[in-house]
Amino acid sequence: MKWHPRVERKIVWYASRRHLIGALSAILVAGLALPGAAAAQGSGFSFNPPKVTLGLRLGYSLPSAGSEIFDFTQENLTVDKSDFNAVYFGGEFGVWIIEHLDVALGLGYERSDTRSEFKDWVGDDDLPIEQNTRFTRIPLTVGVKAYPWERGRRIGSLAWIPKRWAPYLGAGAGVLWYRFEQIGEFVDFETFDIFYDEFESRGSSLLAYLSAGVDVSLGTRWLVTGEARYAWASAEMERDFVGFDKIDLAGFRATAGFSVRF
Repeated sequence: MKWHPRVERKIVWYASRRHLIGALSAILVAGLALPGAAAAQGSGFSFNPPKVTLGLRLGYSLPSAGSEIFDFTQENLTVDKSDFNAVYFGGEFGVWIIEHLDVALGLGYERSDTRSEFKDWVGDDDLPIEQNTRFTRIPLTVGVKAYPWERGRRIGSLAWIPKRWAPYLGAGAGVLWYRFEQIGEFVDFETFDIFYDEFESRGSSLLAYLSAGVDVSLGTRWLVTGEARYAWASAEMERDFVGFDKIDLAGFRATAGFSVRF
């Protein structure tokens, strides 16, 4: 049996989204299980500084939405720039390199879904011409986190005690996958006919980011992390949006979450 191309794209997309959620869940499971295994082997981190940190992050993203496709959408539909804001869910794996430096690998997911209608047009039945606009971003990043001050102190040769507060600055790069969709009723500006369709552009882009944050220790193993980050990225519009300039994928994100270290 052969699927319609649009159905195939949806199946692939939903499958990849399930894989992403599964990967993020695995980070949490590993974060809960591995520290206990390490302690059982007698290599508890209370005797030495931690080597690895695993965490989950929840936050809010504010895309800059500064390119032509966003301007076109806001001019014609009842969509505001703030409608592209989205809840962020992600995970982070960090490795302690030296006292003042970590390397961190991050994976996240965010999507806005806005119901709208044409501003200056109605259907022949005087009902609004309605559609949905969805904007999805999936960043995969690797970067460094620099801690200006020591994150803990040794007590003789038997223990390492973390400091309560550990601010840091970060920078890194990565890949950002995006998908921009508009699904519903539209107006043909040449014939003024109203038609139903699904428009899509998706692709990937390199990204770069700067960040600042703080780790707050809840004990020797658990900590809370808060972070503010700005990322730069853009990509070509493809598929149904050929002719538009590059889509702006930059934006600000604030997150907070729990981490476990061992």
